[in-house]
Amino acid sequence: MRRILELPFLVILMGIAACAMLLPAAHAYVHRDLAVARAFTYASALLLVLVTMIGIATASWRPRHSGRSHLTALCLAYAVLPVLLAVPFHEAIPDTTFLNAWFEMVSAFTTTGATLYDDPGRLAGSLHLWRALVGWLGGFFILLSAVAILAPLNLGGFEVVTGGAVGRGAVGTGQITRIADPSERVTRYALTIFPIYGGLTLVLWVLLLTAGDPGLVALCHAMSTLSTSGISPVGGLSGTESGRLGEVLIFVFLGAAITRRVFMGRLGTVAQGPILRDPELKMAAVCIAVLPAIQFLQHWTGSYEEDQIRNFWLAANAFWGSIFTTLSFLTTTGFVSEDWVAARAWAGPGSSGLILLGLALIGGGVATTAGGVKLLRVYALFKHGERELERLIHPSSIGGDGPIARRLRREGAYVAWIFFMLFAMSIGVVMAALTLTGLAFDPAMVFTIAALSNTGPLAQVASDNPLSYAILDPLAKVILAVAMVVGRLETLAVLAVLAPDNWRR
Repeated sequence: MRRILELPFLVILMGIAACAMLLPAAHAYVHRDLAVARAFTYASALLLVLVTMIGIATASWRPRHSGRSHLTALCLAYAVLPVLLAVPFHEAIPDTTFLNAWFEMVSAFTTTGATLYDDPGRLAGSLHLWRALVGWLGGFFILLSAVAILAPLNLGGFEVVTGGAVGRGAVGTGQITRIADPSERVTRYALTIFPIYGGLTLVLWVLLLTAGDPGLVALCHAMSTLSTSGISPVGGLSGTESGRLGEVLIFVFLGAAITRRVFMGRLGTVAQGPILRDPELKMAAVCIAVLPAIQFLQHWTGSYEEDQIRNFWLAANAFWGSIFTTLSFLTTTGFVSEDWVAARAWAGPGSSGLILLGLALIGGGVATTAGGVKLLRVYALFKHGERELERLIHPSSIGGDGPIARRLRREGAYVAWIFFMLFAMSIGVVMAALTLTGLAFDPAMVFTIAALSNTGPLAQVASDNPLSYAILDPLAKVILAVAMVVGRLETLAVLAVLAPDNWRR
């Protein structure tokens, strides 16, 4: 085991991907879908042989800089693994192209959840399980990378609270990065995070089974909730048997994508204060409370029938649909409540789609499976703006709240603003590229935000007419796949890999 853990990080990931293919193979064999079972079994065997050969060839390889080597491996994982993961998926669906299979795997591994198959019945249950499993593994991969790779290099949102130089190592983690062996550090954090991640998934699976969902549907929805991929074998929560009880259960577990305390509370990577003063929880609470209330109260701004106003249950269902969908898109999961249609009808003609676009852009917590700009960066910009308004009134005032809050308002807000501008530039570049392929402005904007924020189901609900990824031409699919990877890795991490310091001897 020690020799295996000393292999390059990317080789270990390839081995895990090969072993993961055996789960859908076993599921297909039990359900007597032998063609799908053979596709996954043969792909797993071939990939294990390839990994063994590469492992023998790279057994004695040691990087010059362990931290930057792991960061490079993190970027290469999103380039190499989807290609390997797409092989059994393509073999199991004879009437699809490899580009479509690769797009599905990029979408799943980046926890985006965008799919080219609008009809869930076209895919076998084992293929839905494979998509959900890849998304679940991708969620754990980004959790592990955040604490073991990005945090020591002061990336992934940690730069907002540490105040250190981006890509140079955070305050308090530089010694760990220089002394601790990278494989030991990754292994230690994996053994700490995986029991929590897997345990929460198991608990939600059992609860959804108890609520009435079939085994495969409950498992896929449990994995999709913890990984915020939004992958569903029945086309969303409207096709489930658990109903609102299942939505309540998923709503509770979506809280794991709001703050890093759920998975990393005991790791001590960054100093954390009382939970009631957690800035990410406060920002999320404001979004969940204010936005549904505004949409709910919008009902009385128009001319509606009196009997609708007096219908208490219609109002309650609409309010719940708005609250659930708000949290779902804030965490970039993309599950839509079955009451969301009632919520939009209750609010009347408005900007519900724009609200969901804005929520997906904000995103969830730092070092979670959620995408987007992240709540902590938005909070840092908000506190900086609040402080600047105070200085307009009292120019000689001194900002309080301690050194952490002051660093958050100054260095943290500065780095957050840089990231926000890079994110905005990425939106402009991807939109321009999509419009060159023939897409109109509005669909290009929705597809771009859905890809960069890793919220694939956004395309179906953000506009008046649902958009389908199946209508895109091959070049547009490639552009969106690259955008998903950039959104998952974050622009600062990509720039840190391309920095000249990483290539100097």
